[in-house]
Amino acid sequence: MTPNHRGNFGSKLGAILAAAGSAVGLGNIWRFPYETGEHGGAAFILVYIGCVLLFGVPIMIAEFSIGRRSHANTARAFQKLAPGTPWRWVGRMGVLTGFLILGYYSVVAGWTLEYIVEAATNSFAGKGADDFIASFSQFTAHPWRPIVWMAAFLLATHFIVVKGVEKGIEKSAKIMMPALFILLLILAGCAVSLPGGGEGLEFLLKPDFSKVNGSVLLGAMGQAFFSLSIGMGCLCTYASYFRDDTNLPKTAFNVAIIDTSVAVLSGFIIFPAAFSVGILPDTGPGLVFVTLPNVFQQAFGNLPWLAVILSVMFYVLLALAALTSTISLHEVATAYLHEEFKLTRGKAARVVTAGCIVLGVLCSLSLGVGKEYTIAGMTLFDLFDFVTAKIMLPLGGFFIALFTGWYLDKRILREEISNRGTLKVQIYRLLVFLLKFIAPIGIAFIFINELGWL
Repeated sequence: MTPNHRGNFGSKLGAILAAAGSAVGLGNIWRFPYETGEHGGAAFILVYIGCVLLFGVPIMIAEFSIGRRSHANTARAFQKLAPGTPWRWVGRMGVLTGFLILGYYSVVAGWTLEYIVEAATNSFAGKGADDFIASFSQFTAHPWRPIVWMAAFLLATHFIVVKGVEKGIEKSAKIMMPALFILLLILAGCAVSLPGGGEGLEFLLKPDFSKVNGSVLLGAMGQAFFSLSIGMGCLCTYASYFRDDTNLPKTAFNVAIIDTSVAVLSGFIIFPAAFSVGILPDTGPGLVFVTLPNVFQQAFGNLPWLAVILSVMFYVLLALAALTSTISLHEVATAYLHEEFKLTRGKAARVVTAGCIVLGVLCSLSLGVGKEYTIAGMTLFDLFDFVTAKIMLPLGGFFIALFTGWYLDKRILREEISNRGTLKVQIYRLLVFLLKFIAPIGIAFIFINELGWL
């Protein structure tokens, strides 16, 4: 195989599952339920779905069009479609964003492995809420244990990516995405059957429109934007491996449906389980690594074997969700080095893995022994999170919308979404309108809101 040989997804289903795997991640499991709980239950979900249709899907189609048209990594894609212009920096920023996110995201992903072991060895037994808080703090501040798990997670990601597009990424997606859904359905079934679980289910499904305000709208737009992995080069890179007969609009809708379904199903697990023991969802790691172990112990303490099984299943679910995302993030940087610097795929993957391990070590240590060293009042972990999630991703999505809506030849866009005239495209004019006006304005509001200027 020559250094610059490109692979392709072998099937339409593989392309959909791989792209969906890129979108599905830890944010679907904890962030979506928390946002839902804070913003009126079903009312937030309805607003979120509207934002997915107005902002998420159009920009996803735009990224797909750019990637497949160029058949190149996200950096070269813009250079090929807009040669000699500054637009090439949008693609390069996507590569950098994906690399930086993988550096700190892998730290959190590694925590899931620790908790799989903790759950399997029944280490949650006999602990109360304060014990889980102390245990989580001690673990994340430990000088080497989180680093070992972070490196293990990156090596697992590396192993899949180095196998290539069809034998590595597509094959793993066909196994992990169905497994993820099966685990979600089993856990959701157990949660809704808990005593008092119906109250949590009612909270999730009964809309409270009195809580819908400007903050809810912005929160829903932000959740839709980040949940679908827009602006970090993943979707554009994966689309470069799409076959010519892949229906881009249909694929985008399928990815959005799968991603939203995972998020909603996670709500069917968390709300009934939490309400059954009188615990309201918390934020971020606190929900996944502090509150839920307590929920498992309180809900199933009289059946220790069931508590162990469900705890293990839940953290395996988290690990699978994280792995589908780390694979796509790794592929963005690997494809860039592979094609732009003519490295073999294996060598490019090793460079990315080594670089992310270095970043991961620094980010992990910043939560413990290095927490006193801050930049603008933030630890290195928090800085990476802030810069990528609140600055680089919104800017990436904003410029993708502008590029496709205003700069890119509309003949190219029409050819890509219609598969060169072989498909009827009834949404073409609506898509262009959304990309020209609605999406950029919406993302601008997200950006301003995330920076605290609203």
